[in-house]
Amino acid sequence: MGYIRAEDVLPSEVLTLVQEFIDGQTLYVPKKDAARNTWGSVSGAREYLAYRNAQIRIEYRAGSSVHLLAEKYCLSEKSIQRIIRDSNPLK
Repeated sequence: MGYIRAEDVLPSEVLTLVQEFIDGQTLYVPKKDAARNTWGSVSGAREYLAYRNAQIRIEYRAGSSVHLLAEKYCLSEKSIQRIIRDSNPLK
């Protein structure tokens, strides 16, 4: 994340008002809610976990035990049970 100089983008009246509150300090301005990315959408983590969880469900239905799946995917047995039980864990 890069920094933008406030005096380059803000009107002087707004800059003066901001300076009354945080003169010389760093200020983070968050994105608008509509512009925010959902968790994992940029990195691909959401898709990876959805694929992995689908594979776990397929292997479980094919006869793999919870214990074996936990070892294979380096997860706890409780996590495997949760994945099997929940049809859409990334709501």
